[in-house]
Amino acid sequence: MALARQIATLGGIGHLRPAPGTWGSLATLPLAWLFHAFGGFPLLVVATVAVILQGWWAVGVATRDNANKDPSEIVIDEVAGQMIALFPLSYVAWSQGIEITALWPGWIASFLLFRLFDIVKPGPVGWADRQGGPLGVMLDDIIAGIFAGIGVMILAGLWHGMMG
Repeated sequence: MALARQIATLGGIGHLRPAPGTWGSLATLPLAWLFHAFGGFPLLVVATVAVILQGWWAVGVATRDNANKDPSEIVIDEVAGQMIALFPLSYVAWSQGIEITALWPGWIASFLLFRLFDIVKPGPVGWADRQGGPLGVMLDDIIAGIFAGIGVMILAGLWHGMMG
């Protein structure tokens, strides 16, 4: 149970207030940078899959005897979603040999868009959130991360298309 709680709260970061989900997303940025720095886009993808699988397990264990199946201190779902939102940046940097920190505007956009989609829960994000259980806890943030990644690509295309 202790290991599950540590994973689910990202080592206790989920206990930070206010807005533990935002703290979890923010803490993910240096983690994602480390995965990218040591193995590029492929390692970030593998790490994300590991986070999703460990998160699914940890959420199930951490909420087993809890009436609230999605307590705010659980932020491993934000970690997974934020990592997914960074996929476009990691892929471009890795495939083009660009230092990923040079894409800093995309990092800001990724963070802001992910938080927006995670909080507002449009369409499929809200649907996933209502599914309940460990799958619902993880899935809404995975979908929010996908939406944020698409948003980052659209913003990059618009910015670079207009600015040259």
